[in-house]
Amino acid sequence: MEDGKMKTEVDLEAMGQRASAAKYELQGLSADTKNHVLRAVARQLLDDTEMILRENGKDIRKAEENGMHPGMVDRLRLTEERIQAMAEGLCQIAGLEDPVGEVLDAFERPNGLSIRKVRVPLGVIGIIYESRPNVTADAFGLCFKAGNAVILKGGSDALKSNAAVTASIRRALCGCRVSGDAIQLIESADREVAARFMKLNRYVDVLIPRGGAGLIRSVVENSTIPVIETGTGNCHIYVDEYADLDKALPIILNAKTQRIGVCNACESLVIHEAVKESFLPRLAEALREANVEMRGDEQVCALVGDAVAATQEDYGKEYLDYILSVKVVSGLEEAVAHINRYNTKHSEAIITENKENAQRFFKEVDAACVYVNASTRFTDGFEFGFGAEIGISTQKLHARGPMGLKELTSYKYTIEGTGQVR
Repeated sequence: MEDGKMKTEVDLEAMGQRASAAKYELQGLSADTKNHVLRAVARQLLDDTEMILRENGKDIRKAEENGMHPGMVDRLRLTEERIQAMAEGLCQIAGLEDPVGEVLDAFERPNGLSIRKVRVPLGVIGIIYESRPNVTADAFGLCFKAGNAVILKGGSDALKSNAAVTASIRRALCGCRVSGDAIQLIESADREVAARFMKLNRYVDVLIPRGGAGLIRSVVENSTIPVIETGTGNCHIYVDEYADLDKALPIILNAKTQRIGVCNACESLVIHEAVKESFLPRLAEALREANVEMRGDEQVCALVGDAVAATQEDYGKEYLDYILSVKVVSGLEEAVAHINRYNTKHSEAIITENKENAQRFFKEVDAACVYVNASTRFTDGFEFGFGAEIGISTQKLHARGPMGLKELTSYKYTIEGTGQVR
């Protein structure tokens, strides 16, 4: 057993060394070269669609046999359309401006020193994630364009899918004569391996967890590598007394039902008491047709016969299911207080035609993304025009919200002199 552990440690050490070597190669690539490689990877993914779907099918069958929740199976599933979207995302990243080398500031000191603040890659990025094998391609594309090498540790449920996508990407890299170690995948379901990966701070510059609350908490508490925390999504929509109810209904349905197993889906609804009688029955009928269960307070249950009484736990839960918590409030102040108490600082929305209330909601709600009259489902790197995203950061240091190319860079100061000494 000890020999087996030692072998895993040696493998992780070797992966770190290879990633460190690769990052220096990547930092020397021109923007044109990186864009050429990204498009080649996109073509390779499309060429390998049959192989990727075959391997993904093995993961899907295993997940269903193990009784995985349908919402999580949906996260795991790849289709031709989703692989096409992965390829399109890579091409969109190729079309974006290269952030590396951007001069963020420039100034001259009285002693003649010329100082510039220049955007540079982070180096080696580690990502620990669950399900969603499309993350494998998205993560590579963004890290690569920003000049970073990436080491990935996916979940046990997507091992074959992630390995297939990674193999396809590495095949394209080698075809372009670029180091295949620009992307490496830890092909192990052992939690001890993940724990050791979190300690690889000698080689990995930043660690990003993507997944449920348990995974994120484990990484934040155990990593010796600096962590960018991506959060779970208990996202709210507040229907204000000044809401256009015809506008509110399709927004809520989209946010709740378009795709239930995602972090930007609406999990909680807050309704002003002035519109509860006119809106709740309409909403209940629409949610019933979509097979969504409502869990509400006393006022909700009084108006909706088949609503289930909500607990305090319901108001803070990310369901990832056809369930929606609903609370009636007396006004904007109570709505904001409820949202700030139970939210995960991800995405929150207000439906209102009152500009003052909209501005107060923007200002007072503590979240990475705050919407007026739009679905929370837009919190997404692709929808924001970033090409893809590495995750949705809910913290406040370094990055917040959908993390695109610029969020995967740091900066350095370059100082040019003419012989100055201090």
